[in-house]
Amino acid sequence: MKLLKATTALLLSATALVACGGRQDAATTDAGGEVTCEVANETRIGIATGNTTGVYFALGNAYAEQLGATGGKVKATASETGASVQNIQQLVAGTFGLAFSLADTAADAVNGTGSFTAKQPIAAISRIHTNYTQVIVRKSAGITDVASMKGKRVSTGSPKSGTEVIANRILKAGGLDPAKDISAQKLDLTKTVDGMKDGNIDAMFWSGGLPTPGVTDLLTTSAAQVQFLDITSLLPEMKKINPVYEEGTIPAATYKTPAEVKTIVVPNLLLVKNDLDANVACVLTKALFDRKPQLEQANAAAKEISLDTARKTDPVPLHRGAVKALDDLKAPQ
Repeated sequence: MKLLKATTALLLSATALVACGGRQDAATTDAGGEVTCEVANETRIGIATGNTTGVYFALGNAYAEQLGATGGKVKATASETGASVQNIQQLVAGTFGLAFSLADTAADAVNGTGSFTAKQPIAAISRIHTNYTQVIVRKSAGITDVASMKGKRVSTGSPKSGTEVIANRILKAGGLDPAKDISAQKLDLTKTVDGMKDGNIDAMFWSGGLPTPGVTDLLTTSAAQVQFLDITSLLPEMKKINPVYEEGTIPAATYKTPAEVKTIVVPNLLLVKNDLDANVACVLTKALFDRKPQLEQANAAAKEISLDTARKTDPVPLHRGAVKALDDLKAPQ
């Protein structure tokens, strides 16, 4: 009976591990030496993405599929997660081998600030698409700026997500204490959109690429009840926290809004542990660019993936395997 219980426990543990993405195979630690971009043994990589109706999830699954389609030794499986902060924590823990993250959260990780109490051993394989901070309010809530969110029911995104990090920073920049001045709803995008539709949430924050499927759903079904909020007046305060924040524009055509929407944007990075086998990192990086047309079919945000910006990951270092791949692809220095 004891043996049966022990075996059952091991099987359940293994099942749980596969469900969350699975650990990368052994022998994927960088041994140094020349980077050839050749991987001798089959290597499986778990990809940490984000909410199921977000861009990370769409691109992560497409990326995993395209890695398999190359016929090489590196295979991948993408999994839903809470996004940036959680992704980095689980990347470092070895639960995943590759992770999507907002650049500001990744900067916090390498510096040991913000959500991280120590410097994290991560590296980037490329900068990818841009995340647009999408702040949407119900028209009936009477919210005209961030300060007027006081006392309102506000979704700040999934716990340990990049959305939550940015939402709390914007709220503070607007003069509010996220812990006291709002009724914070820490919900994933699907539940957030449902709450906005039902009127149970007054305002929502979302940091994602364009278009984000969940936001498309909300603007398609409830366009008359909701509207975007321009938060760019808070950009100077946000840049004091991290200079990576910039002003951007959500085109009217993206969600069929009456006009374009100005907002705060931040780039995204694809991250690995800094000791990942350089040849694996090289294969991952090359696949990102070689299979870009297929990724664009999964979500238009992939169109932003570019050799011109791939190396712009500071302060997160570029993995040496990615450097080799980008050199081979003739990326500009």
